[in-house]
Amino acid sequence: MSFDVQLNDFLQDFRKLIVLGVGNELKSDDGVGPFIIKKLIAENIEKDNLLFINAETVPENFTGKIRKEKPTHVIIVDACLMGGKPGDIKIVDKDDFVNIGISTHSMSLSYFVKYLEKDSDFKIIFVGIEPETMDWGETPTESVEKTAFEFIELLKGIIL
Repeated sequence: MSFDVQLNDFLQDFRKLIVLGVGNELKSDDGVGPFIIKKLIAENIEKDNLLFINAETVPENFTGKIRKEKPTHVIIVDACLMGGKPGDIKIVDKDDFVNIGISTHSMSLSYFVKYLEKDSDFKIIFVGIEPETMDWGETPTESVEKTAFEFIELLKGIIL
Protein backbone atom coordinates (compact mmCIF):
# COMPACT_ATOMS: atom_id res chain seq x y z
CA MET A 1 0.00 0.00 0.00
CA SER A 2 1.41 3.40 -0.96
CA PHE A 3 2.29 6.07 1.60
CA ASP A 4 -0.44 8.36 0.23
CA VAL A 5 -3.12 5.71 0.69
CA GLN A 6 -1.88 4.79 4.18
CA LEU A 7 -1.91 8.44 5.31
CA ASN A 8 -5.33 9.04 3.80
CA ASP A 9 -6.72 5.91 5.48
CA PHE A 10 -5.23 6.93 8.84
CA LEU A 11 -6.80 10.41 8.68
CA GLN A 12 -10.15 9.26 7.30
CA ASP A 13 -12.20 9.99 10.43
CA PHE A 14 -10.03 12.53 12.27
CA ARG A 15 -11.78 15.17 14.34
CA LYS A 16 -8.69 16.74 15.92
CA LEU A 17 -5.17 16.23 14.55
CA ILE A 18 -1.83 17.02 16.13
CA VAL A 19 1.27 16.87 13.94
CA LEU A 20 4.43 16.69 16.06
CA GLY A 21 7.77 17.43 14.40
CA VAL A 22 10.76 15.89 16.16
CA GLY A 23 14.45 16.41 15.45
CA ASN A 24 17.58 18.49 15.83
CA GLU A 25 17.49 21.48 13.50
CA LEU A 26 21.26 21.87 13.70
CA LYS A 27 21.94 18.43 12.22
CA SER A 28 20.77 18.77 8.60
CA ASP A 29 18.22 16.06 7.81
CA ASP A 30 17.59 15.24 11.46
CA GLY A 31 15.73 18.57 11.54
CA VAL A 32 13.15 17.51 8.95
CA GLY A 33 10.36 17.17 11.55
CA PRO A 34 10.75 20.75 12.85
CA PHE A 35 11.29 21.95 9.24
CA ILE A 36 7.88 20.53 8.24
CA ILE A 37 6.14 22.03 11.28
CA LYS A 38 7.64 25.49 10.64
CA LYS A 39 6.47 25.37 7.02
CA LEU A 40 2.95 24.30 8.06
CA ILE A 41 2.78 27.06 10.69
CA ALA A 42 4.01 29.63 8.13
CA GLU A 43 1.02 28.78 5.94
CA ASN A 44 -1.30 30.22 8.62
CA ILE A 45 -3.69 27.30 8.57
CA GLU A 46 -6.11 28.43 11.26
CA LYS A 47 -8.44 25.59 12.19
CA ASP A 48 -9.58 24.56 15.65
CA ASN A 49 -9.10 20.88 14.83
CA LEU A 50 -5.43 21.19 13.81
CA LEU A 51 -2.34 21.74 15.96
CA PHE A 52 1.26 21.74 14.74
CA ILE A 53 3.94 21.29 17.42
CA ASN A 54 7.66 21.75 16.89
CA ALA A 55 8.95 19.41 19.61
CA GLU A 56 12.58 19.60 18.45
CA THR A 57 14.58 17.05 20.49
CA VAL A 58 12.27 17.01 23.52
CA PRO A 59 8.87 15.58 22.53
CA GLU A 60 8.31 14.51 26.14
CA ASN A 61 7.92 18.19 27.07
CA PHE A 62 4.65 18.24 25.10
CA THR A 63 2.85 15.22 26.59
CA GLY A 64 0.70 17.44 28.82
CA LYS A 65 -0.29 19.70 25.95
CA ILE A 66 -1.10 16.75 23.69
CA ARG A 67 -3.33 15.15 26.33
CA LYS A 68 -4.99 18.48 27.14
CA GLU A 69 -5.88 19.00 23.47
CA LYS A 70 -7.62 15.59 23.35
CA PRO A 71 -6.73 14.74 19.74
CA THR A 72 -8.30 11.89 17.83
CA HIS A 73 -5.15 11.48 15.73
CA VAL A 74 -1.44 12.21 16.22
CA ILE A 75 1.27 12.13 13.56
CA ILE A 76 4.91 12.18 14.68
CA VAL A 77 7.36 13.17 11.91
CA ASP A 78 11.09 12.56 12.25
CA ALA A 79 14.19 11.51 10.35
CA CYS A 80 14.54 7.76 10.53
CA LEU A 81 17.27 5.35 9.42
CA MET A 82 15.29 2.67 7.59
CA GLY A 83 17.89 1.45 5.10
CA GLY A 84 16.28 3.23 2.15
CA LYS A 85 17.33 6.03 -0.16
CA PRO A 86 17.62 9.59 1.17
CA GLY A 87 14.18 11.15 1.10
CA ASP A 88 12.27 7.87 1.27
CA ILE A 89 9.16 8.29 3.40
CA LYS A 90 7.10 5.66 5.14
CA ILE A 91 4.78 5.04 8.01
CA VAL A 92 6.66 3.10 10.65
CA ASP A 93 4.69 0.86 12.96
CA LYS A 94 5.19 1.89 16.56
CA ASP A 95 6.12 -1.72 17.38
CA ASP A 96 9.05 -1.45 14.93
CA PHE A 97 10.61 1.61 16.62
CA VAL A 98 13.06 -0.65 18.41
CA ASN A 99 14.35 -2.09 15.12
CA ILE A 100 15.10 1.17 13.35
CA GLY A 101 17.59 3.91 14.01
CA ILE A 102 15.67 6.86 15.26
CA SER A 103 16.77 9.60 17.34
CA THR A 104 19.05 12.11 18.67
CA HIS A 105 16.35 12.74 21.22
CA SER A 106 16.53 12.56 24.95
CA MET A 107 13.65 10.11 25.37
CA SER A 108 13.19 7.16 23.05
CA LEU A 109 10.17 7.65 20.81
CA SER A 110 8.88 4.16 21.58
CA TYR A 111 8.73 5.04 25.28
CA PHE A 112 7.24 8.44 24.45
CA VAL A 113 4.45 6.81 22.40
CA LYS A 114 3.73 4.24 25.12
CA TYR A 115 3.49 7.05 27.67
CA LEU A 116 1.18 9.08 25.42
CA GLU A 117 -1.10 6.11 24.78
CA LYS A 118 -1.48 5.39 28.48
CA ASP A 119 -4.98 6.47 29.50
CA SER A 120 -5.53 8.10 26.11
CA ASP A 121 -7.78 7.19 23.24
CA PHE A 122 -6.33 8.46 19.98
CA LYS A 123 -4.71 6.99 16.89
CA ILE A 124 -1.00 7.59 16.47
CA ILE A 125 1.42 7.01 13.59
CA PHE A 126 5.07 7.72 13.02
CA VAL A 127 6.15 9.13 9.66
CA GLY A 128 9.83 8.44 9.02
CA ILE A 129 11.92 10.19 6.38
CA GLU A 130 15.26 8.61 5.42
CA PRO A 131 18.08 11.12 6.01
CA GLU A 132 21.03 11.66 3.70
CA THR A 133 23.20 13.18 6.43
CA MET A 134 22.91 14.09 10.07
CA ASP A 135 26.07 16.18 10.06
CA TRP A 136 26.00 19.76 11.29
CA GLY A 137 23.92 21.96 9.04
CA GLU A 138 20.91 24.23 9.43
CA THR A 139 18.81 22.96 6.52
CA PRO A 140 17.79 19.56 5.19
CA THR A 141 19.51 18.17 2.10
CA GLU A 142 17.78 18.61 -1.25
CA SER A 143 16.28 15.10 -1.36
CA VAL A 144 14.91 15.31 2.18
CA GLU A 145 13.58 18.84 1.68
CA LYS A 146 11.79 17.72 -1.50
CA THR A 147 10.11 14.89 0.43
CA ALA A 148 9.19 17.32 3.24
CA PHE A 149 7.36 19.60 0.79
CA GLU A 150 5.62 16.61 -0.84
CA PHE A 151 4.46 15.44 2.60
CA ILE A 152 3.16 18.94 3.44
CA GLU A 153 1.15 19.12 0.21
CA LEU A 154 -0.22 15.60 0.68
CA LEU A 155 -1.22 16.33 4.28
CA LYS A 156 -2.90 19.62 3.33
CA GLY A 157 -4.78 17.86 0.53
CA ILE A 158 -6.21 15.39 3.03
CA ILE A 159 -6.99 17.66 5.98
CA LEU A 160 -8.11 20.90 4.33
